[in-house]
Amino acid sequence: MEQDLSYFVNFGEQVEQRLNKLSSFTENGQLPYPPRVPREQTTAEAIQMYKAAEADLPEGSEEKPQVNVAVAGRLVAIRNMGKSTFAHLEDGAGRLQLYLRKDELGETLYQQFNKDFDLGDFVAAQGHLFRTRTGEVTVHVTAFQLASKALHPLPEKWHGLKDTETRYRQRYLDLIANPEVRDIFVKRSKIITAMRKFLDSQGFLEVETPTLQPLYGGAMARPFVTHHNALNMRLYLRIADELYLKRLIVGGFEKVYEICKDFRNEGISTRHNPEFTMMECYWAYADYEDMMRLTENMVAFIAQEVLGTTRIVFEGKEIDLATPWRRLNLAESIKQQTEIDIFETYGDVKALWAECQKLKLNVSPQPNWGKLVGELLGEYVEPTIVNPTFIHTFPLEISPLSKQNPADPRVVERFEAFVAGMEFANAYSELNDPVIQRQRFLEQQKDADEESHVMDDDYIMALMQGMPPTGGLGLGVDRLTMLLTDQQSIREVILFPQMRPRE
Repeated sequence: MEQDLSYFVNFGEQVEQRLNKLSSFTENGQLPYPPRVPREQTTAEAIQMYKAAEADLPEGSEEKPQVNVAVAGRLVAIRNMGKSTFAHLEDGAGRLQLYLRKDELGETLYQQFNKDFDLGDFVAAQGHLFRTRTGEVTVHVTAFQLASKALHPLPEKWHGLKDTETRYRQRYLDLIANPEVRDIFVKRSKIITAMRKFLDSQGFLEVETPTLQPLYGGAMARPFVTHHNALNMRLYLRIADELYLKRLIVGGFEKVYEICKDFRNEGISTRHNPEFTMMECYWAYADYEDMMRLTENMVAFIAQEVLGTTRIVFEGKEIDLATPWRRLNLAESIKQQTEIDIFETYGDVKALWAECQKLKLNVSPQPNWGKLVGELLGEYVEPTIVNPTFIHTFPLEISPLSKQNPADPRVVERFEAFVAGMEFANAYSELNDPVIQRQRFLEQQKDADEESHVMDDDYIMALMQGMPPTGGLGLGVDRLTMLLTDQQSIREVILFPQMRPRE
């Protein structure tokens, strides 16, 4: 079938030149995109093999190890020196030098390498290893072939790509150009693996709950809405998996967790992406104090597993994630920072707003007293926190799924975990009284906005079957990854963050 290359020619002269080189491979009977190529070692394995062979030689021996390899990777450097050529290929494990000689490969093959291969192409090479005069382990190439032709050149100064817009929109270029970015996502994977290892060791069962839900709930957030044609019904992308996981506690599972994507139709910032990863776990017969201990132990374990230490640096601040973490009462923390005793205006948003105005505090007006308390927390307490801290005992008004504190019905048994001014976990003793839970849902509807909890009759029905006292925790995987990799933007730890359309 004749190929239409007109689309690709529009990308400019360099792409057109590469298209011509692509054609020359086809004309010579070579596949520019073969289904497979010989590859027996990664670059790192090849180097290690040679070092091991050197170590096995008798001390003082001038004999050279005989190590044959078959490697493959992307060409990232080519230096033609006339009758010989040095090149570097790179794979996921590292980088390895190639050495090609004209008199050994023959005129045709040697010239093809220098004429038709470009930076960015993938090449498979076979040969034996040796050290150059500078001591670099190198493949003396006896055979090679194209593994994949790159039609578009790498961006100018690709080895130091810094343009943020390009890095996020074309993450593949970012990963090619910046090894430190690849390392962030390797660490992210290890963080999730360590999280699973910890929870599994504590007897938690990993489960899966629906992403498409007939009702959204489990958080105060605006959902994404979609439509199921066959059932002719509205569905929502989940904002949290909480209510389904608690149904499983009702069903008899005593320790469950899920690591999943949640979706919230809200703004984008350095700490928010519409699609993000959460870990939620629920533990029968536990309370929010148990969840504090679980949280601090889990995060310290993950840091030790991934980084080899609980001491980290974030935004230039030295932080120790070792247990125990500080506990701080929410009302007391606000009073320390603002001189406001929130309970002097309990339930009266106008009175609390007047106190804020009197002290000329930089807070935004909120629809109710509880949300204004949350605003004070965010503006005046969170930024002061460096080492890990649990802020606990939240107002009932902004905690509709939490159990009231028996000693003070104005507040609930809830905490949020903060490090370096960033909240990354939320937990509480779960409300398991179906009568009170239904009343809370109804109260949310009185001044309902797009972030309020909707009435979920099926969840109430589940609670009517009986749910034991339970502790629940939600932990942001993206924010934990930011913390452990010292990244100030959530986009740096999400491979493909949401972006505005190009103009």
